[in-house]
Amino acid sequence: MNGADLIVVAQFRRARKGGFSVTFGQSEARVLRHVLGEMLELLGPEAEPADDPLAAALGIGTATTAPSDPALARLFPDGYTDDPGASADFRRYTEPGLRDQKRTALRTALETVGEAGERQVLTPVQAEAWLRALNDTRLVLGDRLGVTEDLEELVQSLADDDPRLGLLWVYDRLTSLQESLVQALWADVR
Repeated sequence: MNGADLIVVAQFRRARKGGFSVTFGQSEARVLRHVLGEMLELLGPEAEPADDPLAAALGIGTATTAPSDPALARLFPDGYTDDPGASADFRRYTEPGLRDQKRTALRTALETVGEAGERQVLTPVQAEAWLRALNDTRLVLGDRLGVTEDLEELVQSLADDDPRLGLLWVYDRLTSLQESLVQALWADVR
């Protein structure tokens, strides 16, 4: 076991000279790279240029219905539940930009995971990107796993050899990281 493995639970902290610091162990860095990379794949490739030059210039998309994948529908919900036409227009105007923002946040997080055992100091902009990436990843993973308010009850209901236990550990770690980052950002505000 090397020194990078001795860091069991990474937490974001306010850095003395500004910014936010975190140090990930080898396993944690590997898992984070994996789940953040999977999130980028889930969001799909960059949008193809629109046939309509005005639509392309304004970033207007072609999707008018919620994604069929429930996890993606959680990230991109209908804007209006009682008006399908308004919801379709809302989606066309907002979803491409939201997807791009989510991709940017995920890429920022991936680029700043750093090497195992190496302290990373994030700028406030990078920290906010991490917060968005962690939140989106938790939403998707929570949807896939059926996480409800009572996570402990779900964990206790699973057999010891259930493969979801490992993913629930990842979900719990993402939650802990997100909480520590919120606390560090909040300390910065105070």
